This record gives sequence, C-alpha cells and structure tokens, in this order.
Amino acid sequence: MDVLTALLLLVHLIPVSTAKNGVSSKSRKRIMPDPVTEPPVTDPVYEALLYCNIPSVAERSMEGHAPHHFKLVSVHVFIRHGDRYPLYVIPKTKRPEIDCTLVANRKPYHPKLEAFISHMSKGSGASFESPLNSLPLYPNHPLCEMGELTQTGVVQHLQNGQLLRDIYLKKHKLLPNDWSADQLYLETTGKSRTLQSGLALLYGFLPDFDWKKIYFRHQPSALFCSGSCYCPVRNQYLEKEQRRQYLLRLKNSQLEKTYGEMAKIVDVPTKQLRAANPIDSMLCHLCHNVSFPCTRNGCVDMEHFKVIKTHQIEDERERREKKLYLGYSLLGAHPILNQTIGRMQRATEGRKEELFALYSAHDVTLSPVLSALGLSEARFPRFAARLIFELWQDREKPNEHSVRILYNGVDVTFHTSFCQDHHKRSPKPMCPFENLVRFVKRDMFVALGGSSTNYDDACHREGF
Repeated sequence: MDVLTALLLLVHLIPVSTAKNGVSSKSRKRIMPDPVTEPPVTDPVYEALLYCNIPSVAERSMEGHAPHHFKLVSVHVFIRHGDRYPLYVIPKTKRPEIDCTLVANRKPYHPKLEAFISHMSKGSGASFESPLNSLPLYPNHPLCEMGELTQTGVVQHLQNGQLLRDIYLKKHKLLPNDWSADQLYLETTGKSRTLQSGLALLYGFLPDFDWKKIYFRHQPSALFCSGSCYCPVRNQYLEKEQRRQYLLRLKNSQLEKTYGEMAKIVDVPTKQLRAANPIDSMLCHLCHNVSFPCTRNGCVDMEHFKVIKTHQIEDERERREKKLYLGYSLLGAHPILNQTIGRMQRATEGRKEELFALYSAHDVTLSPVLSALGLSEARFPRFAARLIFELWQDREKPNEHSVRILYNGVDVTFHTSFCQDHHKRSPKPMCPFENLVRFVKRDMFVALGGSSTNYDDACHREGF
C-alpha cells in the first residue's frame, strides 16, 4: 500500500466535529483518549499522522479562556520546531526529494508566507547571540539538507503565531502597540530549524516586527538548563532508561524480523540499518506523501513502518509505567521550570519585562517537561507542538494569581500533578500560582524520593 492510499483510508479516522458554542469537541482529544473519535486500538499510522501535524484549517484552541474578571499577566511558550527533513538516511537508498525553498503559492500555503519571506530577507543584519548570527533565517535549499526546516514547518509556526496573536494581542492586549524589546524573552538552541521556527512563530505573532527589537539568546543544551546542566543523578536515570529501551527492543521478535527484512532490501547488516534509525526517514516519506524507498531486492513498505511505529508506542507506554524517565524528567526539566516561575514571580510584582517568553526547542525538550508536570497521557511532541503557561491576575483580588497550562491548544491544567487535587476541592477555573511554585521549589524533589530538598542535592545524592 502506498502512502497516499494509507492517508486516504485514514480520513474517516480524523475527527473534525465541532461542539456547541464553537468549542472544539476535540478539546481533550489530543491528550486524553477519546473512545468515540479515536481508533479503539492505537493505530500506528493514525498516530504518525498526528505527529506529522499536516497544516489544514486553523484549529480552535483553549488558550486565553478565562472568566472576565481575570487579567492576563504573562505568557510562556515552549515549542518544538516544525516539520523537518530527516536527521538520518536509510542506507543505500535515495534521499526523499523535498524542496526546502519557500514558495508562496505552493502547498502548504499560508497567507503570510510571502510577507514572511520578504521580511526575513531584510533581517540579514539581525543581532542575535553567537553562534545564532551565523544561521540562515529561513530554509532555502532546493533539496533539503539534513534536519532542515521545510515549508510545512514554517507554515505550522506561522499558524501557531497567528493563533496566539489573535488571542493574546488582539483579545487580551498582552503587549502594548509600542511594545519594547525587554517585554519579549526569546531563546533557541543553535540549530537552524529551531531559530527559523521561532522566527516564523514570532512573525505570525508580531507581523513586520522591528528587527532592532528582536534578540534571540542561544541555549547550548536541549534541556535549556543554562548554568545548571551538570547533574550526575539525572544522567544515571537516563542510562537506566536507555537500558530499559534496549531490553524492550530485544524482546520484540517481530521488530527484529522487520529490521532483518528491511536490511535485506537495502543490502546492509541489520545492525547498520537499525543504527540508521529508519523510522525518522520513513516519517518524512509519510508526512510528505513520498513513496517508501525501493531497491532491486524489493521495497520498504507500510507494514514495515507499522511494526516499527507500534514498537515506539509500546515503548512510550512502558516508559510511563517504569518511572525511570520520570526521574530523568524531574531533574531535566527543573532548570527551565525554575526559570519560568522566576519570570512569572516578577510579573506578579507588577514588573513589565519579559511578558511574552518563547523557547524554540526540540522533542527532547518538551518530553521531559510534559513528564515532569505529570502529563503522562500527553502524546509524544508532534512537529510544531506548543506547550503554554499562562499567568492570570484576579481583578477582584489583585494579590491572587493563577496559572493555566495548555498543550497544543488543550487545557491540561487539571491533569498536572500539582493541580489534580486542587481541582477536586475547589470550584475555581484555574490553578493557584503558588501550587506551581511549590511544585518546582519543593515537590519535584519529593517525587524523586530520598531526602533532597533542592536541585543541587538531588543531582548529587549518593547511593542512587
């Protein structure tokens, strides 16, 4: 079966219905299983298409929803970069031919794409923290380079930015019309795909922004841990988690058989094929409707893809059960969460700097944060995933502040470990800000067990 046939067969599986009052009936679909709209058994191709996040109609979202007496104070956005070319190649096969130049009238289309290209071409003198100033501001190769953002990836984040503009600027007036550089905080890793994704979202959010007001900081670590990256216990959790992954793979005889079949097709040892991480390249074929590769020995096909993708889903399920990844996540996500609540605390004091923060990151950034927050049902971060922290002030009680957490437009606040119980006890529509502060300052370490009460102790505790 070719990729297009599979896509067509799946059309009936993708829910598009809308509930009353214009609120999407999928408001919980993306994070919590919905037996009505989702396949009864996890379908690997369905999951892969959600991961592709192919741009279509503008999605409805729950960002910015609050009772009228609440005032939006600050917003903190964590994104995964948009659709990219693979980082790995299936050995001895032709690379998928994807064009990474931006063409305004080519699909996927966005009404701001042409203006975005024009604006990026004027930003060549932009002042960013080194080494970001040496990166191209938008994708521009006729044949994509490894890991390069595609036009799909740009459009995904133009859509994200426009959606956030409509909610946070037009509706809630988060920034004044004459906003200043110090009201934004922008940070990205040193990959072109993350910088370009951040710029695409920013352009959708602040069209035709003044280049002199934009400054991206460089983050060397995918965990955004800044000066707090040395954490031996976190690395021990990761090693144990990788061992768990390895043992699960060894148990899967169907997976080994599939890798063996694919290795014969491309005429390399099975070990070499597995090391080439074929799922990364196959997802690109699926997302871009390009046939899987063939050789004189046969073709890689959808059945091969389903076996590998199904194993990935099983791995995620076991990962949640075994809790090793949770230990890694609590320590891995702490620095960025600590930085975020520091920014929020300054906003509660009436400070007007850094009201909108954007971290342009990777799946390996968002996954630990989601896990640490207790969002165990969250899907693996799709291309252009967004995780948002909103800080609100109660106008009737100005000293009270609340938070909302949203993942891909879904309000997941009361799925978080720090606010599940509050939701059961209180009718308030949001979570008290102090719950999040207590979680980051204390409860994250309690969840690790042991007697650690701070990040440094938890990272260096003996006898783990």
